[in-house]
Amino acid sequence: MHTPKKAALLGASGYTGADLLRLGVRHPGLEFVALTANTHAGKPMAAVFPHLANAGLPDLVANEDVDFSGIDVVFCGLPHGTSQALVSSIIAQNDAIRIIDMGADFRFRNPAEYTTVYGAEHVAPDLQKVTAYGLTEHNRDAIRSARIVACPGCYPTAALLSLLPLVKSGAVLTEDMIIDAKSGVTGAGRGLKQNTLMAEAGESLTPYGVGTHRHAPEIEQEIGLAAGTKVAVNFTPHLIPMSRGELITAHVKLGTAKNADALRDGLREAYAGEPFIRVADKGVIPSTGHVRGSNFVVINVFDDRIPGRAIVIGALDNLVKGSAGQALQNFNVAFGYDEATAIEALPLFP
Repeated sequence: MHTPKKAALLGASGYTGADLLRLGVRHPGLEFVALTANTHAGKPMAAVFPHLANAGLPDLVANEDVDFSGIDVVFCGLPHGTSQALVSSIIAQNDAIRIIDMGADFRFRNPAEYTTVYGAEHVAPDLQKVTAYGLTEHNRDAIRSARIVACPGCYPTAALLSLLPLVKSGAVLTEDMIIDAKSGVTGAGRGLKQNTLMAEAGESLTPYGVGTHRHAPEIEQEIGLAAGTKVAVNFTPHLIPMSRGELITAHVKLGTAKNADALRDGLREAYAGEPFIRVADKGVIPSTGHVRGSNFVVINVFDDRIPGRAIVIGALDNLVKGSAGQALQNFNVAFGYDEATAIEALPLFP
């Protein structure tokens, strides 16, 4: 039996923080001893998220009020630009602590790329040397020993899980790759924004970050590594009027593969034995309803009517496999637990 790891969650008042707690309180190897939310410091968790009222969680505190000396693992659910200095300070206080970051601050392998994409200097570039990119199915070895695990964004998770095996094998080409993506409004965070008000987002499908979304360079980084060359992808996200769920439709050129059947077989071979990746049967169209509330991903491939092209579709829950569930999956890998611990639940339906 493992001794439960003492955990802190920074940014516990956000949607991803709430889902991490919803799932994590069931984990036999986790004990949440500190929860932070600076704007809600002093409140019980039930005052922010009533559905967690019976979870036995500590009250919320400010980040600076946490004693990190006795904590084993920190989950970060903070906005970009806020984790770097804080994580650097935490590691200085506790040289054994490990960080699982659900935010964007450590996702770029080259800190200079972070500066280019987010328009601010990375204030802890040396920490990138001890960071692993947390796409679990493709980076387990690095995750096991990394000091910091940088969980991918939700869109990159869906896109990369759907495409990386095909790129690595040469089954598809990286040129002229188009990724159309859609996410529920929780992907925009819990902060008050006009475009996520019900009267604005309801009954409306809206593209955003057109030609400029920050997840595009992250997708390019990992596809480029798989391909062994610099790549460019056309990526356009859309906000859809539902709370959670994400679906990507990737339009790709065939490489060594002759058709969608060959691509599907390649995905099945690549993900054989993976607990959370489901490659659907021929003709089955993935839907966010197939994965809602779960850590599962459903992928399928279809022949395009345009010769030499195929369509790859992937669906996941943006708050679970796209964030909190993937963080727990990475925790399990990093600390030696069965990978499905606390995230094995089947999807909700309807």
